[in-house]
Amino acid sequence: MAHIVVLGAGIGGMPAAYELRAELGPEHQVTVINRAPSFQFLPSNPWVAVGWRTRDDITFDIRPHLERKGINFVAKPVTRIEPEKNRLELDDGEVICYDYLIIATGPKLAFDEVEGAGPDLFTESICTVDHAEKTYAAYQKLLREPGPVIVGTMPFCSCFGPAYEFAFILDADLRRRKMRDRVPITFVTSEPYVGHLGLSGVGDSKGYLESDMRAHHITWIANARTTKAEDGRMFVDQYDEAGRLIREHELDFKLAMMTPAFKGADAVAEVEGLCNARGFVIVDEHQRSPAYPNIFSAGVSIAIPPVEETVVPTGAPKTGYMIESMVTAIVHNIADDIAGRSLSGRATWNTVCLADMGDTGMAFVAVPQLPPRNLAWFKKGKWVHLAKVAYERYFIRKMKAGTPEPIYEKFLLKMIGLTKLRNAHPETPQTERAGAAKRGT
Repeated sequence: MAHIVVLGAGIGGMPAAYELRAELGPEHQVTVINRAPSFQFLPSNPWVAVGWRTRDDITFDIRPHLERKGINFVAKPVTRIEPEKNRLELDDGEVICYDYLIIATGPKLAFDEVEGAGPDLFTESICTVDHAEKTYAAYQKLLREPGPVIVGTMPFCSCFGPAYEFAFILDADLRRRKMRDRVPITFVTSEPYVGHLGLSGVGDSKGYLESDMRAHHITWIANARTTKAEDGRMFVDQYDEAGRLIREHELDFKLAMMTPAFKGADAVAEVEGLCNARGFVIVDEHQRSPAYPNIFSAGVSIAIPPVEETVVPTGAPKTGYMIESMVTAIVHNIADDIAGRSLSGRATWNTVCLADMGDTGMAFVAVPQLPPRNLAWFKKGKWVHLAKVAYERYFIRKMKAGTPEPIYEKFLLKMIGLTKLRNAHPETPQTERAGAAKRGT
C-alpha cells in the first residue's frame, strides 16, 4: 500500500486528491493537508472586494466532501518537510509519513519586498478571501469619501489577471452607483506594456486592453517599479524599453489594491535542493523533483522561468486549466511508479482563461500557455462575464461532488483542441525549459 499526501487544498490540491482516489485502488491511502479547513474559490475574490460575492458564496468546508470519497483530511499548517525521512511535521508536532508527496500549497505573498505594502500596512490585496473582505471594507470607506484609486501589480508579480479584473469591476460598480466621475483610477503595472500578462501577450491582448482602458477612463503606467507605499501615497519609478528611468511618480490614493510578488511557502522553500532561489519547486517534464523522485508539484508552487526578460521583473502565471493538466500528469506518473512502469504523464500546460470586466469580459486560449504556441486566441464580450459566473458555480459544485473531470467537460475541451496530457515526444517546451527553471518564478 502506498500513502500519497497532497499538501494544499486549492485549485490544484483538491482535484489531485479526487483524481488519485479515482485512479488508484482502495488499498492505497490518500491524505490532504491544508492549513485551513475550508476551500476558497480564489478567482471570485475580485467580486468579493466590491460586495458582489460573500465568503459563504465561494467557500465550503473541505472535510465532509473528501471523507465521503475515502480521502483523509488534516486541517493544520505544515512547518517542516523532511524528504530524507519521507515525513512532514505539523505545527502541533504531529508527524505524517508519506510514500509520495504532491506539493500544491500555492504561494507565500511577498508584501515585504515593497516597503509599506500589504493589507496590514497601506495597500490592499485580493489574493485571499480574508484580504478581499478587507478590500471591500476599504471600498465601503471609499464610497463614503470618494477619491483616487490605484490598482496594479508589484515587481516580480506573476498573476496579472485579477488586477485587471478588479480595475474593471470597480469601474463597473462605480458607474452603477453614479460615482465613477468622483473616483479616478490609475493602473500601475510591472508589465512592459498593458496586456503582456506575464505571457508576452496573447493574441492582441495589448490592443484590446489599451482600447478598453481608454474607453473606461482608466489611465495606466507600465514598466513601473513600485518602490514604497505610505498612507495615501505610492512611489513608482517608470522606465522606458531600454531600462532607463524616465519618471518618478508620487501618486495619491484613497484605496490602492496591488498584487504582490509570490514566493514559495516557507516549509517548502527551506528544503535543501528542492527549490529555486525564490522558493519554487524545481520539476522535470513529469512534474517531479529531480532531487527527490517521490516528490511532485503543481500550480503556483512550481518554478517556471519568465517568458522573457523584462525591465521590471515579471513572472509567468500558472492558470487554472494549466494547473489541472499538471495534476493529471502527476496522478498518471504516481500510478506508473507504483506499478513499476516508466513515467508517462506530461502536462500540456494549455490555458483557458476567463476574466470578468464587470459587465463584459475577456477570454483567451493559449496552446500551450508558454510560447511558442500552436494557438493564441483573445476575445471579449458580455458572454465572457456570463461564462465566468457559470464556471464559478460549476467548479465549486465539481469540488463538492468529487468529480475530477466529468466526461462532458473532457469532450467539450477536446472539441476545441484542449487536452491535459501530451503525447510522448523527445522534446517539448517544458523539457527545454527544465534547466532554465532554476532561474524562474
